Amino acid sequence: MTDRDSEVLSGLPGIRSGLEDLYRDLHRHPELGLQEHRTSKKVADALRDLGYEVTEGVGGTGVIGVLANGDGPAVMARADMDALPVREQTGLPYASTVTLTAPDGTEQPVMHACGHDMHVTALLGCATLMARAQDAWRGTFVALFQPSEENAEGARAMIDDGLTAKSPRPDVVLAQHVLPYPAGYVGTRPGPLLSAADSLRVTVHGRGAHGSMPQAAVDPVVLAAMVVVRLQTIVSRELAATTPAVVTVGSIHAGTGPNVIPDSAVIELNVRTYDDDSRDQVLKAIERIVRAESEASGAPKAPEIERMSAFPPTVNDEDVTRRVAEAFAGRFGDDAHTIDLQTASEDMSEIPQAFGAPFTYWGIGGTDPELYAEAADKGTVAQDIPVNHSPAFAPVIQPTLDTGVSAMTVAALAWLGR
Repeated sequence: MTDRDSEVLSGLPGIRSGLEDLYRDLHRHPELGLQEHRTSKKVADALRDLGYEVTEGVGGTGVIGVLANGDGPAVMARADMDALPVREQTGLPYASTVTLTAPDGTEQPVMHACGHDMHVTALLGCATLMARAQDAWRGTFVALFQPSEENAEGARAMIDDGLTAKSPRPDVVLAQHVLPYPAGYVGTRPGPLLSAADSLRVTVHGRGAHGSMPQAAVDPVVLAAMVVVRLQTIVSRELAATTPAVVTVGSIHAGTGPNVIPDSAVIELNVRTYDDDSRDQVLKAIERIVRAESEASGAPKAPEIERMSAFPPTVNDEDVTRRVAEAFAGRFGDDAHTIDLQTASEDMSEIPQAFGAPFTYWGIGGTDPELYAEAADKGTVAQDIPVNHSPAFAPVIQPTLDTGVSAMTVAALAWLGR
């Protein structure tokens, strides 16, 4: 670790307790995407107190904090703020009991089941250290807090609201995510890291009739079943065995009773791919299969295929990632790793793309190391370790928080020289 890194990180013990309290508070008060009003106010107030130039309400609830500290590169560090409609089952003393009204008017439980509260706290910790040790670095540090990552809305909302005019253009963009690895772990990966994710709603049409008179119907339930089966052949028979991809049908709805053949069926599915070519190939195959099965069934009208959401692939810049990995090796030693390809997805890459800037995105562990080691010894990691979006998911506060603050700080300092 460089003298510069040591100088900036020497302030971490003095802010650790306050950051832990902030994390507990954010975890106890989660907010859904584009409703992060309390969180964004806390962020904006904290940045202002540190001397940052703050812009609020970007893309609805997004916050930008800019700390200009002489000539030098501009580094943007990003954290997401939103929670999920999940009822918490961690048993923690600071567990969420929040319920919020969904757009359809129903009451939903809300929980930070993906660790975004840890991301916010870690970035605020980094922002604090950078503000209090300005003699150790030169350049511009931009702390960006993004809303609504879970719905793939927040990055685009900030961009559409003039993000590139409201922030200095960064020379590099940095982001991290807590994952179900042992706390203290830090993992980088050049090139593809997170998959693209496309969620589709497919409506196939039939002709309704009495359940006892199938000859008078075109049964959309059978049609939908054939579509579901055929979709499973895309990855196994149309992609090379070395090309990673996932096609999952997560929902199928049809009919209102056992003795009525309905008029239509609705299939909702999710696609994960890692590059534009395979993404295009899989999406075209889905459309081809749906239309062909509809025609084969004699459907009275063409199916409807609607894209519900779309996350781009997260492909790390190789030079930027190498530089960050070297900084992590100096700070974390044997706890710095090359992380496996991840099937999760993110909209973060839209932000650096809007600026035309390179980026890297890495993972930090959040699981109790002893618990993880015990599960690994038994070969039960997949069964015993809660993963992101689980109602039992909650990072252990330490050393996860120290790792997140330190990782973001040394990564930023890899550009912001004295």
